[in-house]
Amino acid sequence: MTLEQNKQSMKKFETMINTADLNLANELISPNAKFYTPVSTEPLVGGEGYLSVVHFLRSGFSDVKWKLEEMVAERNIVAVTWTCSGTHDGEFFGIKPTGKSFSACVMNFYYFDEEGKIVNDVAAEGMIAILRAIGVCP
Repeated sequence: MTLEQNKQSMKKFETMINTADLNLANELISPNAKFYTPVSTEPLVGGEGYLSVVHFLRSGFSDVKWKLEEMVAERNIVAVTWTCSGTHDGEFFGIKPTGKSFSACVMNFYYFDEEGKIVNDVAAEGMIAILRAIGVCP
């Protein structure tokens, strides 16, 4: 796949995470992709696995939204800077809703296979910004 095609996939990916569209997730993410996250002791697999993290975040922040700010592509990698925002209106990691809002800058590196599907997502640590915003840590 070309760099431009991978970047176009990331624009679709933004729609996918904001709508939790499983069909779009399966179109964009390899069924063999494994994702390692703090929400599961086992790797999450494929589009459905990826969306389980989105659903987990929505359980604590029902209005969570990701906005693609910038992206750079090279070889089979697209680096994306996102603004992630939401309101803590549900329990999150055992923390009762605070009603506090957050906006955090997060960065991810997405790796594509030769068919143009995402096979890996490496995230820079953004969770601390969320926890600070809701008053869990200083």
